[in-house]
Amino acid sequence: MTPVLAMLYALADSKSARQVFWVYQARDRQHHPFAEDVRRLMRTLPDGRSYVSYSQPGLNDRLREDFDGAGHLSRSVFEQLGVPTAADVYLCGPPPFMAAMKEMLAALGFARERLHVELFNGSESMMPGVIGTVTRPPHLPPHDGTGTLVSFARSGIAAHWDATTYQSLLELAEACDVPVRWSCRAGVCHNCESGLVSGAVAYAPEPLDQPAGGNVLVCCSQPVRDVVIDL
Repeated sequence: MTPVLAMLYALADSKSARQVFWVYQARDRQHHPFAEDVRRLMRTLPDGRSYVSYSQPGLNDRLREDFDGAGHLSRSVFEQLGVPTAADVYLCGPPPFMAAMKEMLAALGFARERLHVELFNGSESMMPGVIGTVTRPPHLPPHDGTGTLVSFARSGIAAHWDATTYQSLLELAEACDVPVRWSCRAGVCHNCESGLVSGAVAYAPEPLDQPAGGNVLVCCSQPVRDVVIDL
């Protein structure tokens, strides 16, 4: 919450007349930090609207006082609030939340350049290429097909892509025990960004931000012709 809370303080201090939406999700009141601070700040904004969702409200949590609705944030919440698609959106949260919000906002018609992101990852590290020991040396996948050739240059493995088995280059790398960093698996965090030595890929889902030139996000990409990846 802290990055966007700082922005809310700045808006309140400047007595901003802008339209401001505060949309927040927590488990319950016990897991809802700075709740009173946010309520106080929102009251100072003449065109501010707040919506708080509790996924698992406690027995003592008060509807319309502590929270506005039960469950997870959904498309209907944003439609009900009337958040304009021309709004600038500032997202902060763990990878699964970010991926879900990104997909939902895109479906609502928000332009990608209006989405601004700060990733919060409080979960365990999921970067086997950096932390932990790979138990098996890189190898061909259990069933190597005849499709597009994917070469992992550092590992010395060249395997064939099978779209019926793998949804991403990351999944193929994992099947070959090729060390690769990853976290969100949705094109949000860029932990999996690797060098694309040659070839071309397509993205599904589309990443929130494109990788640097000459790089590829292996977690959400598929080869469209033979590729060589610096892994």
